[in-house]
Amino acid sequence: MTEFSRRGLARLAAGLSIVAIGATAALAQGPTFFRIGTGGTAGTYYPVGGMIANAVSSPPNLILTAQASNGSVANINGVVSGQLESGFTQADVAAWAYTGTGLFEGKPKAEDLRLIANLYPESIHFVAAKSANVKSIADLKGKRVSLDEPGSGTLVDARIILKAFGLTEADIKPEYVKPNQAADKMRDGSLDAFVFVGGYPTSAIAELAATGGGVDIIPIMGPQVDELRKQYSFFAEDEIPAGTYKGADAAKTLAVGAQWVTSAKVSADTVYAITKALWADKTRAALDAGHAKGKMIRKETALAGAGVPLHPGAEKFYKEVGLIK
Repeated sequence: MTEFSRRGLARLAAGLSIVAIGATAALAQGPTFFRIGTGGTAGTYYPVGGMIANAVSSPPNLILTAQASNGSVANINGVVSGQLESGFTQADVAAWAYTGTGLFEGKPKAEDLRLIANLYPESIHFVAAKSANVKSIADLKGKRVSLDEPGSGTLVDARIILKAFGLTEADIKPEYVKPNQAADKMRDGSLDAFVFVGGYPTSAIAELAATGGGVDIIPIMGPQVDELRKQYSFFAEDEIPAGTYKGADAAKTLAVGAQWVTSAKVSADTVYAITKALWADKTRAALDAGHAKGKMIRKETALAGAGVPLHPGAEKFYKEVGLIK
């Protein structure tokens, strides 16, 4: 064998070794898996999460999956503990977790919680039987009102709003049951009103409006709302249109955003790639076609009602597109 061929073989062997090392490193690194904690399979979070996961994934490098869960609180606990890379939550619940207030009073602050995007509004419904003749929050005084279950975000929101309008639980006849049970109680005449937080229209209220003697959506409006929004940044003004529920007039109300959160411990590169893909044309088409709430997920409102800081990866994208300076 000539000296040239020996040198050539040596170079070839060295080159193959470098390729092999690079391939081994790539295999070791593997794809990035990114779970989204959503909600129950019958709710809105789960299908929206699946729709986003499918649109944003870019196999084999980045693979997102939607995971059914018990909703906002469970998702935040999952993100904080590292059992989930991300999750959907109400903006108010995220803010309470971050500050150790509300539902998270007395618990360690979830200081690593970070925002990827605000998704769509979840409207606060104060629903009253037409027969109860309730036209304002103040009219609930002395009425039988369900505020949702203990431990729910809805209960905390309801207390905040009642207080803003000069009422406490001592001023009403409070009950603490889920909205579906409350609708049944209203139908049989044992309840005057109940509170529900979620995207409209919701089936429990729609069925009640159609078959249970009719409902009114009590407006949340007036100077009290301005004070509320100064105190609680996660509240946004909202309106439930006339006809959303049979026989019910349009009602000004408040909403909390359904938000996508992650941990500060997740890499900025990963979150940047996910945020950029979320607002890409491909995802826009999937959101518009896939679910009624998908059309409400808009880049222009991606930062609305933020109660926790932006993740640096998301912040980088929003600066690039001029949403923040």
